[in-house]
Amino acid sequence: MTANQQVLVTVTGPDTPGITSALTKVIADKKAELLDIEQVVVQSQLTLCLLLGVDQGDTVLKDLLFTAKSMGLELSFRALPPTAHEPSFFDPEMRRYAVTAIGDGVNAGGVHAITQVLAEKNANIETIQRLSNVGLSSFEAIVSFRGTDDESHALRRALVSATHDRDIDVAVQRERLLRRAKRLVVMDMDSTLIQIEVIDELARLHGVLDRVGKITERAMAGELNYEASLRERVRLLEGLPYAKALELAKNLPVTDGAPRLLAVLRTLGYKTAVISGGFLFAANTLKERLGLDYAYANSLEVKEGKLTGQVIDPVVTPQRKADLLDAISQREGIALEQTIAVGDGANDMTMLERAGLGIAFHAKAKLKAAADTSVSAGGLDRILYLLGMRGHEVSELEADSIPSMPL
Repeated sequence: MTANQQVLVTVTGPDTPGITSALTKVIADKKAELLDIEQVVVQSQLTLCLLLGVDQGDTVLKDLLFTAKSMGLELSFRALPPTAHEPSFFDPEMRRYAVTAIGDGVNAGGVHAITQVLAEKNANIETIQRLSNVGLSSFEAIVSFRGTDDESHALRRALVSATHDRDIDVAVQRERLLRRAKRLVVMDMDSTLIQIEVIDELARLHGVLDRVGKITERAMAGELNYEASLRERVRLLEGLPYAKALELAKNLPVTDGAPRLLAVLRTLGYKTAVISGGFLFAANTLKERLGLDYAYANSLEVKEGKLTGQVIDPVVTPQRKADLLDAISQREGIALEQTIAVGDGANDMTMLERAGLGIAFHAKAKLKAAADTSVSAGGLDRILYLLGMRGHEVSELEADSIPSMPL
């Protein structure tokens, strides 16, 4: 070896306390230069990598080998070429992305499908780690990629295409501090935060479900815009006792994972909101029940204890949803890049596009294609994986800090 040679040392074997301490003591005693270090433990098996700068004649490698063998470890090393440079995230032409995979299809075939696309797109995997608590239902890979925003979007489309029949959702996010510093999460209500459409349940109570359903079908066919369809449907609720609506609100079926998601977010200091094209009496009940910070939805006119069939302006249209997200972020002093919006329908699209991260939750294909990413199965708490949180970290947080919440 020549003077000031860079050498990569790899140590593997059963993990026990004191390994890193013992090996770095050898390096320090021999006055070798420690340039980089990385360690991972998988199923109690250690892999430790040490990048050293050594001078000709140094005995540090021999001493490291002896120390490793005495601890029941395997050690190998190789000299790096003189052109070796800093890792790719210091290269100004490279961008780093977090690729998150979530779903029951995350198995060997699913991992291969994802990594094959990454290889084809020349995206280099720097680190990869399991996020899920038990089993491999979610993992995160940090990749370096030389390309424009359009090329990164093409990367995500290719990943989605490769996994669409495997029960896997894939997210691609720029890996920088703001990804791990989200501070505001806003959610749609009907079929997102709760499992039902409140207007359908009100129509059922009033005996007009079929008529309301036909108006909904016309809206989905493009014959009516959102506001017009809302007003027509609400008109059919005229005469419904408001007490029945309030009773319905007391028993709204919350989506699986929602209490857990919101409890974790609240403990971590996130602001949360429901922004709905549904009704405020339901949104306010959920706000109190789940500890949300904000609730915005449409107000129904009530006279003499009954619904009049009128919506009080302003109507929460798709554009107003996005504007309310903007208003909350400004009020809280939170950059839009630090916001997350979650929804399931076409009327959520503008809000999802406005947010720093737009998540289509159990949504139809059109919204999934427009959103930054999607969660197609499982509960709302799967969103925590998109924030880079590991299952065991969340479990520890719940055990230490989060009181049980009524469902």
